[in-house]
This record gives sequence, structure tokens and C-alpha cells, in this order.
Amino acid sequence: MTRIRSMLLLAMTLSGLSGLGNVYAAEAVEGSAKFEKLDQCVEPTSVMRRNHFEFIKHQRNLTVHQGIRGSKHSLAGCVDCHARKDTEGNFVPVNAEGQFCDACHDYAAVSPDCFSCHSTVPGEK
Repeated sequence: MTRIRSMLLLAMTLSGLSGLGNVYAAEAVEGSAKFEKLDQCVEPTSVMRRNHFEFIKHQRNLTVHQGIRGSKHSLAGCVDCHARKDTEGNFVPVNAEGQFCDACHDYAAVSPDCFSCHSTVPGEK
């Protein structure tokens, strides 16, 4: 069993898959996310690029400490609006390679852990 596990890990590593990251093979379809049909996010783009983490952190505190859910800065709202679909109509995780969250976080060299608990596609709990 250990040998099989080691061989599988080696095969995943050689193929560029670590098993620790988000692997999604299907191609996301441009124009399939809600945000692509809107003029603006819940805040201007420049504000969101610089401050989205603070908005999410603030919303987290409101939710955890006061039970307030569903504000315009909720992480679920972000995922609902920014997740694209693949050619089969299935949602592509927002943190999959090259997708909305991954693209900017990769550029900024940050690895947030939001999705270790939160869903990466709309409708999952």
C-alpha cells in the first residue's frame, strides 16, 4: 500500500499535480460568470483590488461575532458572481489554476486559506 501511494505521489508530482493544490482539467468559458455581464463589482475595481481582503475580513467578523450574513462583501457572494462554467455547464472553482482568485493571488504571491473551509463554486456548502 505504501509503495502504491508513493508511486501515485511521484506520478502526480511529475505531471505537475501536487494533490495539495486545486486541480481542474476542464476549460472555463469566457463570459459565463455573472461579473462578466456587469459594469462594476460591489465596489469600484480599483477599490476591490486593493481592499477585498479587508472587506472579507470585516464581513467574517460580522458573521462570526454578530451572526450577520449576506452583506455585499460576503465570500459566498464573490464566489457566486466570479465562478465561470466549463463547456459542460459545471462551475469551475474560483481558485482553480488561471481562474479569478488564483490569477491575482498567484500574481501577488499570496496563498490565502479561505477555501480550506469555504466553497469554491456557487451552491456548495
